[in-house]
Amino acid sequence: MPEVEVVRRGLARWVAHRTVAEVEVLHPRAVRRHIAGADDFAHRLKGHHIGTPSRRGKYLWLPLEETNQSVLAHLGMSGQLLMQPHETPDEKHLRIRVRFADSLGTELRFVDQRTFGGLSLHDNTPDGLPDVIAHIARDPLDELFDDEAFHQALRRKRTTIKRALLDQSLISGVGNIYADEALWRARVHYERPTANFTRPVTTELLGHIRDVMNAALAVGGTSFDSLYVNVNGESGYFDRSLDAYGREGEPCARCGTPIRRRPWMNRSSYFCPRCQRPPRVSS
Repeated sequence: MPEVEVVRRGLARWVAHRTVAEVEVLHPRAVRRHIAGADDFAHRLKGHHIGTPSRRGKYLWLPLEETNQSVLAHLGMSGQLLMQPHETPDEKHLRIRVRFADSLGTELRFVDQRTFGGLSLHDNTPDGLPDVIAHIARDPLDELFDDEAFHQALRRKRTTIKRALLDQSLISGVGNIYADEALWRARVHYERPTANFTRPVTTELLGHIRDVMNAALAVGGTSFDSLYVNVNGESGYFDRSLDAYGREGEPCARCGTPIRRRPWMNRSSYFCPRCQRPPRVSS
């Protein structure tokens, strides 16, 4: 979420309330979620004003002011939304170009090396969300996030805590990196069952999640390679502040025990084996 929020803030500054003059789709896969195809996508955006960019979890959208529709952006693993001067040479993996009907001299470019992301046009729900993401829960920095409802959902879910933190129907925007960081701060093992979470434990964990996200936002998110950048092409620096994720073999900042990495759901979990004791296995 912090990475997507950084991009949203940049778009709010540079794209909001501008009028679309022309859309050029350079790779059909970039609009594959728009079922009607590239030509229809480009035609439907032309002439519309972009509203204030919004976000829920990792999903970002640009409302079209004259309609009840929005352009949904999914960045995937390598998608970038960049503001560039017209004269800037095209990026190698440029997929979509949006030009505006003004004299500001900048255009919006969607660049995606791995083509896992894309843009698509969707109807909005009464709450103003694109209908395809109506099931996505609020993120913990949302002022309407309900801590008590989340706690009760954890107890009912009967899963393990890291699985719950990555369940977008329960809580959005946490992701693998920030889950490991928050669990390390809370001294909670990633396999701890949610059924035995007390309100104080849930409250403390949510506090750490919010602290981690706000800290990441303050430095522009986390960049482990050149693929994540903000709209100006700049990388984030939170990777320099990580205490657990990516620190295998390095001493825990609290107790000095080497951080461990374990395979987890086709990803990795990083934790301190001393500070984050694994749950006891029932006999």
